[in-house]
Amino acid sequence: MMRKSSILLSVAAASTLLVTGCSSDSTDAAPTSLEITRPSPIMDGGVCPENDPPAGTQPQWQLDGATGSLAVAGSTADAGPLIKVTTPLTVNETQVKTLTPGTGQEVTDDSAVNVCYEGVNGRDGEAFDSSYQKGTPTRLRPDSVIPGMRQALLGQRVGANVAVVMTPADCYPTGTPDGTIRAGDSIVFVLKIMAAERDSADGS
Repeated sequence: MMRKSSILLSVAAASTLLVTGCSSDSTDAAPTSLEITRPSPIMDGGVCPENDPPAGTQPQWQLDGATGSLAVAGSTADAGPLIKVTTPLTVNETQVKTLTPGTGQEVTDDSAVNVCYEGVNGRDGEAFDSSYQKGTPTRLRPDSVIPGMRQALLGQRVGANVAVVMTPADCYPTGTPDGTIRAGDSIVFVLKIMAAERDSADGS
């Protein structure tokens, strides 16, 4: 199976990634940095299956955008998510859909979470980032990611499969430096929350 190489949430040499983004209705400045580390030894984060979803997989969510459309299904124990985009997909409002509810710990801004995810650009329907290619979850904090991803994570529980389609304002309003995501692009993430633990700023 061939998936696009990881671009936006890959681990940098110093384990630090700059993530820019702003919410259209937020009064606070959005976080601009996200420190990513390997999954903590005390978090059993599982694996991100590298197989494509089998033929005949049925969407769990279908959405008509301002332009284009979206059909998605969450990952399983054996295969990654289904993400089909009729391009160009654009949305005027960020929307989150819980594909499969979780039953574990609830995710808050004080959590550190391990997630399996795949991101697709609505402009061309291409995957730009995927932890399913790496086979291992990515660790992040909801209070340190782009607003659309934070919205998708908060209130969910471990085990949940979640899809989110984001407006440009809630992801990368000016695009990314490498040009993979351009100003005005709406993007889609489908993710599974694999593990969570409290990770307060004061270390308690």
